[in-house]
Amino acid sequence: MYPPVFALAAASPGVTALLGSNPVRLYLFGEAPQGVTKPYAVWQMVGGVPENYLGNVPDTDSFTAQIDVYADRASTARQVSQALRDAYEPAAYITNWNGESRDPDTNNYRISFDVDFIVLR
Repeated sequence: MYPPVFALAAASPGVTALLGSNPVRLYLFGEAPQGVTKPYAVWQMVGGVPENYLGNVPDTDSFTAQIDVYADRASTARQVSQALRDAYEPAAYITNWNGESRDPDTNNYRISFDVDFIVLR
């Protein structure tokens, strides 16, 4: 019932080169450990709908996942975002670049984007 956000990232050598492989530092929202090594990324569902039909139950679901990348440097955040983009685009669509920012309290650089998945049931 959920898109393969983690599975696609974990299978990508470009992503694991930047986010590690044991563990891959891509966490469900609110699950990143305190003091996690940077760079890292988090994801959350921000939308979705079943593919409804009049005479049958849905056979696919569409999901929008928001990906947020955090790093000590802007260039690193951009590298991770590009690696994640490359991991997702063969199976999904990048539908929005939500922008870049810097947290005033932690000084972390952040890049956010949305990915739309169509998942067979």
